[in-house]
Amino acid sequence: MGVLCSVIRFENLHELKRLCHWGPIIALGVIAICSTMAMIDSVLWYWPLHTTGGSVNFIMLINWTVMILYNYFNAMFVGPGYVPLKWKPEKAQDSMYLQFCKVCQAYKAPRSHHCRKCNRCVMKMDHHCPWINNCCGYQNHASFTLFLLLAPLGCIHAAFIFVMTMYTQLYNRISFGWNTVKIDMSAVKRDPLPIIPFGLSAFAASLFALGLAVGTTIAVGMLFFIQMKVILRNKTSIESWIEEKAKDRIQYYQTAESFVFPYDMGSRWQNFKQVFTWSGIPEGDGLEWPIREGCHPYSLTIEQLKQKADKRVRSVRYKVIDDYSGACCPFNKGIKTFFTTPCTEEPRISLKKGELILVTRGLRHWMYGDKILDHLTTEDGSRIRGWFPRKCVEKCHYDAESDQISEGEKKNR
Repeated sequence: MGVLCSVIRFENLHELKRLCHWGPIIALGVIAICSTMAMIDSVLWYWPLHTTGGSVNFIMLINWTVMILYNYFNAMFVGPGYVPLKWKPEKAQDSMYLQFCKVCQAYKAPRSHHCRKCNRCVMKMDHHCPWINNCCGYQNHASFTLFLLLAPLGCIHAAFIFVMTMYTQLYNRISFGWNTVKIDMSAVKRDPLPIIPFGLSAFAASLFALGLAVGTTIAVGMLFFIQMKVILRNKTSIESWIEEKAKDRIQYYQTAESFVFPYDMGSRWQNFKQVFTWSGIPEGDGLEWPIREGCHPYSLTIEQLKQKADKRVRSVRYKVIDDYSGACCPFNKGIKTFFTTPCTEEPRISLKKGELILVTRGLRHWMYGDKILDHLTTEDGSRIRGWFPRKCVEKCHYDAESDQISEGEKKNR
């Protein structure tokens, strides 16, 4: 595809700092181990200089590595694309359909969301991926998805080489340091080749690389199918979640309205071409998007505003009764709290006794909410929100009349 013909654009040298994160370190480590061991084992199993098949096998290994790294770095350094700071819609009246980001001092363009990690509004944001230490969005969605496809394919090839190398070496020559085992297996013997020692350490390294290759194939392959599922519907992971919440909201309030996702073009091929193009540059400008017939240009953002208003109505106020330092896995809040910490990169917030929290969601032992700052805001205009232990707060008491929404009000929303 055209994306493979484009050049990685290092727009800012400071982007190199993205490599200093546990996600890229682990991902590049796995790629390096599997690729290096596959090339070494391919020399042992299928000498590349004597046969055409061996040469093709070795070239394919190098090709997998180059394409995987190309798309990986493309996804990391090109990035998703950000909504310009202080951006406004061309028509002033359209701003009523959009949310305003206090951090970026701009309206959130359709399909964009603010990422707390990147601290910017990301165009067509799918999610923030720790493995590339960047967001997956408008500009790098194709490269990210190609990486998810190529990594399992390369690992399958490498795993086959690991298995065949260990198989032939076990029956041709095994040197564990204390003796050499030789078994006459004519079915697997090859023409005499330069002998490369294959001892216990080489066997252990090949076995370890095989485990990494198999694990990567399963894990990354599942992520690829998830991504293709949303791409063929011209959605993102966030938009799929918004659509689910829209159904829940309509059902909860028992309204006669219906929500139709506006960006599904009705054809999987048309949806596919919204992300993958021969030029490598996705369609559109990341701010305006084609919509299906009969839908309002701001159908999705209008639904987001409704959900935001509904979230404020259904949120519950809690008072802090015990201090919390903001630790990811606090030891002093109980064993259950320690072992059930949310598996997410969303932040934890420190609490002080007497503070008020507006809780929007929760688990059995953890809750998520915003601090009520009494009309005070942080310097950059952002909110203080995150996870905290449930046992650190207690629900504020309200009058029965104000604590519940009447059935008549539900139907009128």
